[in-house]
Amino acid sequence: MATGLKKIVVPVRGDGKGDNVLRHAAVLAHRFNAHIDVTHVRAEAEDMIPFGVAVPEILKRQILESAGSQADVEEQKLKEELHALARELDLTETDTPNGGAATVWFTEERGRQVDMISHLGRLADLIVVPQPDKAARLGANTLKAAIFSSGRPVMMCPDQAAPPAIGARIAIGWNGSIEASRAMRMSMPVIRSADKVSILTTKDADVHRASASDLHQLLNMHGVESDIVEIENRGVIGERLLDAAGNQDADVLVMGAYHEGYTRQEIFGGNAQTVVDKARIPVIMAH
Repeated sequence: MATGLKKIVVPVRGDGKGDNVLRHAAVLAHRFNAHIDVTHVRAEAEDMIPFGVAVPEILKRQILESAGSQADVEEQKLKEELHALARELDLTETDTPNGGAATVWFTEERGRQVDMISHLGRLADLIVVPQPDKAARLGANTLKAAIFSSGRPVMMCPDQAAPPAIGARIAIGWNGSIEASRAMRMSMPVIRSADKVSILTTKDADVHRASASDLHQLLNMHGVESDIVEIENRGVIGERLLDAAGNQDADVLVMGAYHEGYTRQEIFGGNAQTVVDKARIPVIMAH
């Protein structure tokens, strides 16, 4: 059994995406005998009160009581669904994991999910979140907080069903940048266990930077065999990355997230934004 990846954090809320995210996390948990911390972050009832709007006290009490009751019902339903799913996925429920089996534990926190992710994920080996739903405007802040505020690698799960293996065939998006380097280094527990590693790069990606050949040599020193796959530097590179990962039959793509300045317009901007929007396999990112 592969070693290295031991603690996976999965933040969930009642948006219907927790089921798919837990299924993806379970694939990794079984591969590495890892523990999954599933944390449901419950919004405070006070957050339902319109900010800066004068609300009569009696109406305020009604809003708080209604919001609290609704949250209780949603939380109980979510817990029941997750416990049933854990049994289906053969995850042992325990709050004292020993690294000898795939395990899971469920906790509840109160507050804002983005704040919880920032500190709950900082001791995780991996944070697992859903792919943002642009149409419904869901998930973008969760992904952004996980990557920019936790300091840990983050795996974004597409809406597709979880594959039978994650980490057996890895594609690394490489342009020699600091972000790509961090993503690679933080993902080494997964990379070391892979059966196949493909380094995806463009012909001029390594100008004045660490080259794909340098990365190939480093991985070889770690006992990891890899191939360099050159992609065309034309059109939307994010799409070329996804196409190349698919051609290599990769079950996960590892790549760097862009610097925070891009978040004013999009989550990452540029190529990373394209990958976030269009990925159909899990993507591990780091900032």
